[in-house]
Amino acid sequence: MTSVTKTSRALVKPREPKLEVPVASQPLSVDRIRRKSAASRKARESNKHLYFIGVAEARYVLRKVFRIVEEQAKKFGIDPLAHQALIQIYGCPDMELQVNQIASRLDITPAFSSSLVKLLVEKDLVARRRGDQDQRTTYVAMTDLGRDTLHKIDESVKFHVDYFVSQLSIEERESALSILMFYVGAKL
Repeated sequence: MTSVTKTSRALVKPREPKLEVPVASQPLSVDRIRRKSAASRKARESNKHLYFIGVAEARYVLRKVFRIVEEQAKKFGIDPLAHQALIQIYGCPDMELQVNQIASRLDITPAFSSSLVKLLVEKDLVARRRGDQDQRTTYVAMTDLGRDTLHKIDESVKFHVDYFVSQLSIEERESALSILMFYVGAKL
């Protein structure tokens, strides 16, 4: 039993900061990422382990960044899903979305989206208005307070994400990006 425990501990390597590779000293290049993505695609076809190394790295980076974003939103008194709703509203070209579009973008039910919007209206982060042509349609737009709050959260997130990314090697960043490119179907 002891040998199994020692073996399993040996397989799990703790992630240590890699401060010797600052972000600015080794910028990512599109060509290098494309080559990495092409190599990742070939690895997926011939060696699933190499593919899952990239998947693991991409998911590690995404989860860590999402955790940072969620923590910063909470520090501003905003539920992470409500924060995501603010991002979706502010991030659309017209800076307003219908309640059902928010539901679709967040992958939640329209009823839950409506409750989320109600909470954001109570905090004066968004405002609702009825559609001009269809009074049954409700549009949600960002208020000045909502925009300012979103900007402050983003500033805080940027600081923490920059520090996290500075700990990743160029290879780790490229591996994560190659998998993300695969996930979105980027042409190589």
